[in-house]
Amino acid sequence: GICDGAASLLVASEDACKKHNLKPLARVVSYGVSGVEPSIMGIGPCSAIRIALKKAGLSLNDMALVEVNEAFAAQYLSVEKELGLDRSITNSDGGAIALGHPLGTSGARILTHLIYALQRKQQRYAIGSACIGGGQGIAVVIENMK
Repeated sequence: GICDGAASLLVASEDACKKHNLKPLARVVSYGVSGVEPSIMGIGPCSAIRIALKKAGLSLNDMALVEVNEAFAAQYLSVEKELGLDRSITNSDGGAIALGHPLGTSGARILTHLIYALQRKQQRYAIGSACIGGGQGIAVVIENMK
């Protein structure tokens, strides 16, 4: 269901990390934003994921983890089918249907989960994505810095 939530992430440039002696947990490798016909709004993550991976010079095979925010079950299944996602690495600790869907904090929840899951599993890359009402999609590729 939809629920309240709040979160924040500290995003800093490499220069800011050096200047303020920050130790980053992850690096944003690339991102993708896309738009699709509003009548198929839930499929937006597919094109966003493709854009982000292309910008990073990576493929889904390079991803240790994939997170697709589940607006609803059929939406996730459409994305899974279109991209041929591996269920063993996708939403592996439960997605929005299991954890809740706090609209204002979903992106931060996804990225925070992926950062710590990459560390736990000692893996390098992950991608997180979401569909956005009206037909947009967004995706972010991150790299574990630990």
